[in-house]
Amino acid sequence: MIKSSVNQPLQLDKRSQTVFRHIVEAYLETGQPVGSRNLSRQLPMTLSPASVRNVMSDLEALGLVYAPHTSAGRMPTQSGLRLFVDGLLEVGDLTGDERSAIERQIANDAASRSVEDVLTEAGDMISGLSLCAGLVLTDKQDVRLKHIQFVRLEPGKALVVLVGDDGNVENRIADVPSDLPAAVFEEASNYLNANLKGLTFDQARQRLKGELTQTEAELNALCRKVIEAGLGTWSGDEADKRNLIVRGHSHLLSDVSVQTDLERIQRLFSDLEAKRDLIQLIGSADQADGVKIFIGAESQLFSLSGSSLVVAPVVDNKKTIVGVLGVIGPTRINYGRIIPMVDYTAKLVGQVIT
Repeated sequence: MIKSSVNQPLQLDKRSQTVFRHIVEAYLETGQPVGSRNLSRQLPMTLSPASVRNVMSDLEALGLVYAPHTSAGRMPTQSGLRLFVDGLLEVGDLTGDERSAIERQIANDAASRSVEDVLTEAGDMISGLSLCAGLVLTDKQDVRLKHIQFVRLEPGKALVVLVGDDGNVENRIADVPSDLPAAVFEEASNYLNANLKGLTFDQARQRLKGELTQTEAELNALCRKVIEAGLGTWSGDEADKRNLIVRGHSHLLSDVSVQTDLERIQRLFSDLEAKRDLIQLIGSADQADGVKIFIGAESQLFSLSGSSLVVAPVVDNKKTIVGVLGVIGPTRINYGRIIPMVDYTAKLVGQVIT
């Protein structure tokens, strides 16, 4: 007896488990359905093609496999893949050469680099080893404000331009009272530049919250409303506070054989561009003790592209999560190799940065 991803027991005897395992492993290797005749030759037990077809029918009734078209062989469903990963997958270990290569790459000059730089290098490396796209999620560094500018776009809307001392520029849209004169936006910009320059975003937010109640004499009511609107845009959500770095997009194109594969990869690229949703999804790995796996439509973000995500938190010696590291690729990635690779690399990065 094994358990499904919803923890309901499935009665699979040894023969069914063996057939199911070979169907999934063939799919992970080739991406193609496997037929009963070919499968009967590969099994470690003697089963006729007719007997294999009967087992396949039972597995299909359980929702673990399906036929992509009439008279085709069988492929695992998403539920079947989850069952395989959770209950039947034999996770291997990295070879000594792979461990040494990861250690050399990550440890090289780590002391002189920022956490983000070390994580980015790890994302590059893990992308190359896994032949998937590497993903890195980090907290934004405490960049200090160099310049702030309000620009009126249309009645009720203003563009807030935030320039950091590292040269990065963030543009955000703020809702403001309608029909404000241009002079009000200039006055608000001048006030903020005079009082907030050199502070981090968090320091600026805290200062404004404390000081706006004490500036009645300095600011007119309209200018205060503009500043308060700008303050609201700086509060942001999880996606505004974190950086998502994607490395190795080209690896996702290396195994595209048919038009449907290309269309799937194009949808995945679109998913990767939707960084806000992806940041929220990867950020959930912050709560995981180890590797976390998302398969296909288990995440609404990948419901069309049929992709899998394998991620792990990076924890320093103070037990603080400083980032998330992982890979994304098609659902038929080599889970047995990639899971230990992500796990080992995330743990090694956590050691190196501290």
